Amino acid sequence: MNTTILEIDLIKKVLSKKGYSFFEKGQYNLNIIGIRSNKKAAGSFDDFISCIYKDSNDNWVCRYWKATTDAGTYWLSKPMNQNGTALLVPNQYRGVYKIGMFKGRYKCLVQSKPLKVYRDNNRDKIQDYDPKTIQEGMFAIQIHKSNPTLASSVNDKWSAGCQVFSSAKDFDDEFMDLVEKSASIWGDSFTYTLLEEKDFDNV
Repeated sequence: MNTTILEIDLIKKVLSKKGYSFFEKGQYNLNIIGIRSNKKAAGSFDDFISCIYKDSNDNWVCRYWKATTDAGTYWLSKPMNQNGTALLVPNQYRGVYKIGMFKGRYKCLVQSKPLKVYRDNNRDKIQDYDPKTIQEGMFAIQIHKSNPTLASSVNDKWSAGCQVFSSAKDFDDEFMDLVEKSASIWGDSFTYTLLEEKDFDNV
């Protein structure tokens, strides 16, 4: 039994149910998908970022890496924005990322088109996803790594709304390698889809 194909089929069903696209044409045409945990308490890397694609042999590959799709405890208690800390709204965002630099230090995916965020402004350690607070715009919601060289297990200051990998090795050696291969074929424009764990219930 090919568990990779089963995983891909499950994700495709969820995407289809939501009316989202799934990229099947060609090699290294990346489906970059975040999966947010049902847990609302902040401070840990309890989410996943996945890449689904065809490799150079036209075999389907499904990769998962530990990550956070939420803001860390520090930024929830000390919002950078007067309206509150940004929490990315689950959605499919077409062509919103390109390769850039994270604070001039290393390559990552940087926001290039508007995204939607909730604003959490009550300064506790619980993520609040209130539809009334949604804003759309350019908020520097990047996809980057946490500790520059190691793997982090605690999300304190690593994310102020960005999508952040726990492991530097996962990010540098695996994810960004795939991103650059994809860009060389399909161009420097990437779609990001953020799903929630509960989306997989009863699929």
